[in-house]
Amino acid sequence: MKNKVWFKLMFVGLLAAMALPLVAFVPAPAVAAQASGEPLSDAEAQGILYMREEEKLARDVYTTLYEVWGLPVFENIARSEQAHMDAIETLIDRYELVDPVTGAGVGEFANADLQNLYDVLVAQGSTSLTKALEMGALIEELDITDLEKHIADASHEDVVWVYENLMSGSENHLRAFVSTLERYGEIYEPRYLDQVTFDGIVAADPAGGPGSSRLEPAFGAGSRNGLGR
Repeated sequence: MKNKVWFKLMFVGLLAAMALPLVAFVPAPAVAAQASGEPLSDAEAQGILYMREEEKLARDVYTTLYEVWGLPVFENIARSEQAHMDAIETLIDRYELVDPVTGAGVGEFANADLQNLYDVLVAQGSTSLTKALEMGALIEELDITDLEKHIADASHEDVVWVYENLMSGSENHLRAFVSTLERYGEIYEPRYLDQVTFDGIVAADPAGGPGSSRLEPAFGAGSRNGLGR
């Protein structure tokens, strides 16, 4: 009986994974292929560095939870988060910023709030499979709300372009986690997004399929400490 239940769980996870194609890359627009020549504002620079670590947090949590539960949806979305990290790394290189993740292993962060958040997410996500999926949806909510803030702070078009594509990917990931939870009979309640925004994202058609975005990794190579609002 136990084997039958586990097989059912893995089958649901496989269905979710099949809905997650690898990130579809297309060439970035010309504006994103060239730095504007204007220096970043302090807010833009800090936003880039923060999002580099926040995307790492997503990748590391999903990698760790995949090791715990073996559900393919975590492995597939972790690959997409790596692509998000790579896109932000391009901005770091272009604007000659100091990369905060250099030399950092899985689960290691320079930002103390993100370090604490990682520890909490992994601890809670390790208690049950549905809790792990809930933590995934929460991370994507957090990504979306932070990206909205950083887009508002950004004046460089290449930075905005990257953020908008990260947001598209995060919305697709959120839909994937929410739909997988529904297959287990669980209804996800948003924590960072208001209900109207959340419902709109979940109801929208995927942009190229869950997990996809228009990011090109080489397009121009050149405080929260808890789970509540």
